[in-house]
Amino acid sequence: MTAFYFAFLAVILAGLGARDQTTMATLSQRQGARPGALLTGIVVSIATAAFAAWAGSFVVPLLDAQARLVMVVIALLLAALESVWPFTGRRLDEPTASLGALGIVLLAHQMTDAARFIVFALTVATNAPFAAGIGGAAGGTASLAAAWMLPEVFAVPKIRLWRRICGAMLLVVALPVAFRALTG
Repeated sequence: MTAFYFAFLAVILAGLGARDQTTMATLSQRQGARPGALLTGIVVSIATAAFAAWAGSFVVPLLDAQARLVMVVIALLLAALESVWPFTGRRLDEPTASLGALGIVLLAHQMTDAARFIVFALTVATNAPFAAGIGGAAGGTASLAAAWMLPEVFAVPKIRLWRRICGAMLLVVALPVAFRALTG
């Protein structure tokens, strides 16, 4: 159950101002809060969290305890890097209201975002893929639902500052784990 709570909270915090959340907020601002867009986001969030948890569960039996710690450090560092990496916040014109296109864009954003790296890291650290996957899916769904309901809050460029703070916090979390992995 701990993996569920950690994944849920970490995905919400790491997802604030993320590309998928910004995309959903921008789309809701321009096209209105379409239920189909939210449903598409929920399906993609469940799929990407399930994939991250599955990938973590696939790696766990291949590694000993020390190597698992190293894998957790790598995932946390990738999450931190993704959080501080400057992505273009330019607003593109949406030529279509296609839910399929939205699904592809959200999938591309989520497959390499900090939140899914955290779900992977928690799965490897706890060996609880089901709990981490469900927590990550619930957190991703809550994150996109917030952007869908309150686009005026999540479509502003200032929210990107939170991403940088989150990236710094992930780096701070990764350092003691790295120290333990190197000395243990």
